[in-house]
Amino acid sequence: MTTPISLLAGQTRRPRIGVDFHTFDGLYQGSRSHLLGLYREAIRRAPEYDFVFFCAEPDKLRQADPAFGMRNVHCVQMPHRSGLARLGWQLALLQRKHRIDLLHVQYRMPLLPWGACAVTIHDTLFETHPQFFAKGFLRMARFTGRRSVKKAALLMTVSEFSRHEIARLYGIEPMDVTITGNGVNLARFHPVSAEAGDDWNGADLVRALGATPGQYLVTVGRLEPRKNHLNLVRAYARMAEPRPPLLVVGQRDFEHDEAFAEVEKLGLGQEITFLERVADAELPALVRHARVFVYPSHAEGFGMPVLEALASGVPVVTSNTTALVEVAAGAALAVSPDDPQAIADAVEQLLHDASLRQRLCAQGLEVAARHRWDASARNLLGAFRRFFAGRLPH
Repeated sequence: MTTPISLLAGQTRRPRIGVDFHTFDGLYQGSRSHLLGLYREAIRRAPEYDFVFFCAEPDKLRQADPAFGMRNVHCVQMPHRSGLARLGWQLALLQRKHRIDLLHVQYRMPLLPWGACAVTIHDTLFETHPQFFAKGFLRMARFTGRRSVKKAALLMTVSEFSRHEIARLYGIEPMDVTITGNGVNLARFHPVSAEAGDDWNGADLVRALGATPGQYLVTVGRLEPRKNHLNLVRAYARMAEPRPPLLVVGQRDFEHDEAFAEVEKLGLGQEITFLERVADAELPALVRHARVFVYPSHAEGFGMPVLEALASGVPVVTSNTTALVEVAAGAALAVSPDDPQAIADAVEQLLHDASLRQRLCAQGLEVAARHRWDASARNLLGAFRRFFAGRLPH
């Protein structure tokens, strides 16, 4: 095992924080945005630490933001492996090789870690909403999630809702879980500006994807049962014609095909478009130019797409469940995700009520402004500093 910092007699070594960033290489998802936003700020605010990021394409990570090219950052290649291999041996060997004093992982720790781990558990939906997950995934998630709560040196999560769920389910004190909430990158997600040209607003990117700026509905999220694309498609079918086309942005996960089948069944293939390959530069443009953003997910530990839509000055329809109510904070229409008619009615209300649209868009910008990555980074670094306190040699 790596020699603890407190035992480095007669010598001083900068603390080394490792970060499992395999999600940088995979599907677009909240944990990817979470780590990018959080560490973009943390790196700049903690020059006393060395940060070591493990991902398959370190050059791309360095290019993602100038912060990842700073002197206290090391981007190390971690080739793609199965989850079992990554947790079974890959991360532990990297921990040892790179002398990591604290390894930050998402949801689950290495099976035999080579030192202390900090774990961010974004949600406990695998405990509370098992119907949305495969049985094999549930067994794995429950085992690794419960183990992480027991063995992690630091526990973190992204919302007050998730913190209380972790405490309730696992019998720990809420204050033992640090909230490193999601923020929003306002340089990427911002309203359309009448003064700026198409290049800055991204209108040409939208047109290149076959959509007309300001004339479509959009949803963003992996295509899996929990995200509720099925009821969204059913809700869309109930809307009065003519209706704006619907763009569904997200890649298939858990081999989920129900929404595709429902579109075909209802004859909506000319009105609903699935965009499974959207570049990082295209996503904010698609959100910014939407007429309405719709996110009727059944359950979320946070719900970052809602926050990004609010920051983009777009009216939002979302669900009245889990952390989505906390994130929307009254700046969106919240309805039951189980009721396609309620979803349809809310979308049509925003399409036709200009006063409501204007009010919610203004409120949304205020809500988004309160979710700052620098505040979350301060919480993260506060947890790190508490961990290292007393471990550093004199």
